[in-house]
Amino acid sequence: MPHKYATLKMRQIRRNPNQPRETFNEEALAELASSIKEHGLLQPIVVRKVSEGYELVAGERRFRANELAGNITIETKILLADGDDEISDMVSFKKAMAENLNREDMLPLEEARGFKKVLDEEEDATPASVAKTFSKSVQYVNQRLALLALRPEIQKAVDLGHIGTQAAVQIAALSKDNQKAVFQDWKKGDKNDNQLVHIAYAMRKQEKAAQQDSMVDVEEMTPEEKAQRSSAQAKTKNDLDEIERMCELLDIIGKADPMELARLLEGQVGKRLEQMDRVANFVQKARFQLRQAKAHADASEIMVNPEAAAPDLVAEADAVLAGLEPTGGGTSEAEAGSAPASDAEAAPGDAPKQESAPEQEGAPGSEENDAEATPAPAAA
Repeated sequence: MPHKYATLKMRQIRRNPNQPRETFNEEALAELASSIKEHGLLQPIVVRKVSEGYELVAGERRFRANELAGNITIETKILLADGDDEISDMVSFKKAMAENLNREDMLPLEEARGFKKVLDEEEDATPASVAKTFSKSVQYVNQRLALLALRPEIQKAVDLGHIGTQAAVQIAALSKDNQKAVFQDWKKGDKNDNQLVHIAYAMRKQEKAAQQDSMVDVEEMTPEEKAQRSSAQAKTKNDLDEIERMCELLDIIGKADPMELARLLEGQVGKRLEQMDRVANFVQKARFQLRQAKAHADASEIMVNPEAAAPDLVAEADAVLAGLEPTGGGTSEAEAGSAPASDAEAAPGDAPKQESAPEQEGAPGSEENDAEATPAPAAA
């Protein structure tokens, strides 16, 4: 896009009312202001010509810091329209989004609202086109959009960094009643982010199973079904007890002298090491399944209404963007939406729910798992 550089007076420039970033760290702004006083503004802000002066397109943080530094002028890069066309509000908004996404840390919900604005207001926009515009993956965009289905109090916890994005995405797939239930349980302070991911995922699985009438209550079982269940329970417990008895053997090997082991095995060390690796692999898988089982047990205790429908993402996103909590305070089944959203496909403005299981421990996760496996420090 054509442009020119010029020094403008600060009062000639108005802030962008559609600035996608709403939260700025005051301490970081003060540090930047000190740097500007010492070294000057190293990179100009970007503006566009409007009916009365100029409007900020990109560089809100630099603009605020320059103002804080007491400067009355600022170096600018003025975008020029092609021909008689004006630089549209959407073009300006997307440039502001791009700068904040790629240069500064935006809050997750700020990103989500920015993506939603482009989807709503740009003709033929899709999550794929939004992802390409901002050099993000489609999964990244969809995960951010999913956050708009969260209850307002959970959104706040996400923006403060108390709940990681991966856990928030799993919670967002729940009904409003169960979102509230899992949030109330989380506030007790005895569950980390990884546990929250697994519990929320388990709750969603139980919601779906209840909607499909596939969860049979013990009281509704026939005598034969109860006998089969009792036998399966006894076998599973016995199998786990057998594994526990193997711990003594593993402890003996673990305490053995390596040189003595090499002499005793006489050329079979490599073979026996492969054997132990196979055992370790099975143990890891079994441990993961038991953690999932623990998550389902915790989820069953937390669940308020397993038959509740999943959120209507479009309605909830609109409510959040309007700054309103959904009608009814978030405690009724009707509030959660009239019908569960399809997992296979969703409207362009929706965030498709991903029903992939949480990653096994020690395995590579999705693109954000490593960064957000534990709660992040609170943002200003």
